[in-house]
Amino acid sequence: MALYKTLTVNKTTKVLIWKIEESIPDLKNGVSLSESSSTRLNSMKSELHQKGFLSIRHLLKKVGYTDFDLMYDDFGKPHLKDGKFISITHSFTFTAIIFSDDLQVGIDIEKQRDKILKIAHKFTPLEEYKTIANHDALISKLTIVWGAKESLYKIYGKKKLLFLHNIYIEDFKFEDEKTTGEIKYNGEQFSYDIEFLEFEGFTCVFAY
Repeated sequence: MALYKTLTVNKTTKVLIWKIEESIPDLKNGVSLSESSSTRLNSMKSELHQKGFLSIRHLLKKVGYTDFDLMYDDFGKPHLKDGKFISITHSFTFTAIIFSDDLQVGIDIEKQRDKILKIAHKFTPLEEYKTIANHDALISKLTIVWGAKESLYKIYGKKKLLFLHNIYIEDFKFEDEKTTGEIKYNGEQFSYDIEFLEFEGFTCVFAY
């Protein structure tokens, strides 16, 4: 089975990334699904989504959980029944989880694509990036910023945040592979550490 990468963030927090290379029968092997998860899996029209769903269950298994330990709240945010923290992401052939004993966490994987240039104005002030002349570097940076904001949105876990106005990502250098972010909403302010990595044309960002 294709566990692609494991990152130890700190003593209580880990990131696990899966590269989907298996068939659906192979991915079904060794995992048990609740009735609601089986129904959800069978309703998925995309084979890629089915594979993503099943590979997440293998990642859960790697940190000692099963599908039966996972539940979702009214906003669609995943929770573990024992009260520990988890966030989940899926993009094409990669899935990932971030798991923590004691920290609120969020994670996002994105395929690096030109499409991000068309939507950038919706989630970040573009004038901040006018100094980046290299096309690939601009896509890379915007993808990191999007992933960072998505990760913080997942931590907050409710639907009212606006990426452009409520989530701020501190500027960063690629070589640092980390930055910080803030959620500002309803008179409250929350700060988080953010890390990122790039591989095979994908970007993974996680916050804690």
